[in-house]
Amino acid sequence: MKLFGALFILVATTWFGFDLAKQLNARPKQLRQLKSALRSLEAEIMYSHRPLPQIARLLTEQVPKPIASFFDSFATYLEMGQKSAGEAWLLSIEENWRLTALKQGEKEALKQFGQTLGQHDRYSQQKHIVLTLNHLEREEADAVDRQTRYEKMVKSLGFLTGLLLVILLL
Repeated sequence: MKLFGALFILVATTWFGFDLAKQLNARPKQLRQLKSALRSLEAEIMYSHRPLPQIARLLTEQVPKPIASFFDSFATYLEMGQKSAGEAWLLSIEENWRLTALKQGEKEALKQFGQTLGQHDRYSQQKHIVLTLNHLEREEADAVDRQTRYEKMVKSLGFLTGLLLVILLL
């Protein structure tokens, strides 16, 4: 019975470490997906002249989840027609943020971008998108740095914590 308990503790703490490492790995990936979506948004605004709800639906199909969920709810709010583009953007951020591995810095950059969405001409909108992309570039560099620094450590720490607990309890 002790062996079963020890094995359970070891597996649980190791799983916890790997789960934390997975979150460290997901953030840079999601930032790249978000930047790609914003670049597509920029291209669509500048060259296709499609309505914003159509662009958001198109982006939903182009990017993987959880970023796609954000654009899906953004398109839904726009299609309902009761919210401005900025309000729909902010509501989409709040509604889908918990699904992402993104941090507060990215959230603030996206909120600031959302306040300008749909209020300017195409060229000013392009400048706001580029500004947001630059901010996300810095955040991605930070996320990659954190990932390389801490990913292996978190995995090892999970296992070693479980091993320590098992030794102390036996």
